[in-house]
Amino acid sequence: MTNYFHRQIQLWGEETQKSLQDKKVLIVGAGGLGSSLCYALGSSGIGYIDIVDFDEISLHNIHRQIAFKLGDEGKNKAQINAKVIKSRSTYVTPRAFAMSFGEFAKRDNSYDLIIDATDNIETRREIDTFAKKHSTPWIYGTAEAFFGQVAFFHNSSYNDSFRASSHTPDGIVAPTVMHIASLEAMLALRYLAGQSVKKDLLYYLYFNEDGELITQKFKLA
Repeated sequence: MTNYFHRQIQLWGEETQKSLQDKKVLIVGAGGLGSSLCYALGSSGIGYIDIVDFDEISLHNIHRQIAFKLGDEGKNKAQINAKVIKSRSTYVTPRAFAMSFGEFAKRDNSYDLIIDATDNIETRREIDTFAKKHSTPWIYGTAEAFFGQVAFFHNSSYNDSFRASSHTPDGIVAPTVMHIASLEAMLALRYLAGQSVKKDLLYYLYFNEDGELITQKFKLA
């Protein structure tokens, strides 16, 4: 394990790396954001990663959902991501749950951290309710076109901070998904490793018309 995680151990030492083996994370959604999260966190030494997604892979998913390849069409997204994690690291125990989050929440499992990789408001409300019930922090993420948002919910409420919208999403490019998932993964890893994380703050990241990356920050309600 010391050799596999050598570069991370250089950052925070063996004891912190070993402590990650006891952490349990839930990733809700196994598509674009979920695939990139599974890649990043699945090879970081977190001991237990549960993945929830009822959806099956379609051809149009593959260009931005990096865990999948041609020929995976029709397979469950959570199950494929679990297999990918296992193939890249023997130090993580991934579990796939091919079901809706509403159904999964009835199991009443507990976690150190929950990460949102969904694409709809209603599921995020369910995550917020579940997180509050278990006094568990969670990370929100959304990606679209050339922009995205990320927030670490600790004391704030998703239901109080956001309002429902009838907005129809634009298209999306793969790097946007990876960029937002990477920020979610970095916040998650820092938190689980006991490092400082700015909580209850919304990051809004986008490329302007000149191709400049802009990052704005907003305090959540």
